[in-house]
Amino acid sequence: MRTTNTPHISGRWRRVGSAAAAATALALAGFGAAAQADAATPHKVSAQTIATQVAKAHVQTANACATTAKKGYASCDALRVTGGTTAFMEKQAAVKGVAPATIKPHASSGTPTGYGPSDLQSAYGLASAASAKGSGETVAIVDAYDDPNAAADLATYRSYYGLSACTTSNGCFKKVSQTGSTTSLPSADSGWAGEISLDLDMVSATCPNCNILLVEAKSASMTNLGTAVNEAVKLGAKYVSNSYGGSESSSDSSYDSSYYKHAGVVITASAGDEGYGAEYPAGSQYVTAVGGTALKKASTTRGWSESVWNTSSSEGTGSGCSAYDAKPSWQTDTGCSKRMIADVSAVADPATGVSVYDSYGADGTGWNTYGGTSASSPLIASVYALAGTPSSGSYPAKFPYAKAGTAALNDVTSGSNGSCSTSYFCTARSGYDGPTGLGTPEGVSAFTG
Repeated sequence: MRTTNTPHISGRWRRVGSAAAAATALALAGFGAAAQADAATPHKVSAQTIATQVAKAHVQTANACATTAKKGYASCDALRVTGGTTAFMEKQAAVKGVAPATIKPHASSGTPTGYGPSDLQSAYGLASAASAKGSGETVAIVDAYDDPNAAADLATYRSYYGLSACTTSNGCFKKVSQTGSTTSLPSADSGWAGEISLDLDMVSATCPNCNILLVEAKSASMTNLGTAVNEAVKLGAKYVSNSYGGSESSSDSSYDSSYYKHAGVVITASAGDEGYGAEYPAGSQYVTAVGGTALKKASTTRGWSESVWNTSSSEGTGSGCSAYDAKPSWQTDTGCSKRMIADVSAVADPATGVSVYDSYGADGTGWNTYGGTSASSPLIASVYALAGTPSSGSYPAKFPYAKAGTAALNDVTSGSNGSCSTSYFCTARSGYDGPTGLGTPEGVSAFTG
């Protein structure tokens, strides 16, 4: 899984300088910590004009972890934008009355080209909760391999957006191996470093008061990644995000009981990035499977609109009926007798992607825009954190089902991620559907229980 690159993309972008140099460059360019994505603009422009311009977003992408996920292994679900114009760039151009800039392959960007914290908090009704909640909660990120620049890149992202410092010294950030060691870490990997930066930045954007625990597996095998999940829970995390996946197999029920069955703990997993089709661990009955949407500005009361993310026949949110995992009691759709993917969703379309800072290795270019369900999984884990500690003995994947059809979720009713024999497996509709589940967050009330 996660092995398809767009055919016209080749090569790598160069690494930018240190976090400090990048911060200095931003300051010289007039972009300080207060320079949020939607800062004051030079002239008035209608919401409809912005929405029309944003609809023109079109990008090219490269797989962050472009390796074949052989049996028993996973690949990350992150897509890095390598060319084109994002929704954020179209929006900025519209409000400034200028032609949009273009992302060019092999070129670094001095400022963000994707959605930032204020955009995401606005889109999902989280601004009030993000300001007041999350203190004392720990969101864990599980990924493979080491990102040597994780702490420094996290600091740059948070400084740019005016978020409080989250460092090892102040106890907010901690990085460990799958055995809990802070010194004996896995080998470094440029592609997974980009995934790690995406995950850390999405937690920061959604729950800026949360502590962050990064647990690095020594490889992308399901056993090592699963061991890292267990370590995250052992270290006290009540919210664990998994932005990776691989093909389903008959071993999945064993992985379920060994690694993903943690009562009283939120476990989220990306639904996948290759369009219609089920993958694991999103197929586990014990996780919250997170699908992906295209998120755009709109001239509506909400101010945003969403549809199923589907770029092409080989790029879009995953969904489907599991071939192996049992159906949890709280899923009541009748077309799939086993576990149905997804439960909920959030932004994942690279064209409407999120801002990420990554400076490690050949893929580390400073400011990037990322998409994929690797963005939506940590975002949803962080929404759970804003909602508060899950009740003892609960499986939090069921929490949103209690709010199905209410204003606590934005029902996504348009778009498809492929062809399927049972329509709702791959096509959005009113109520539950595979690609977007029950919908996207509108505040935190659908994520508590």
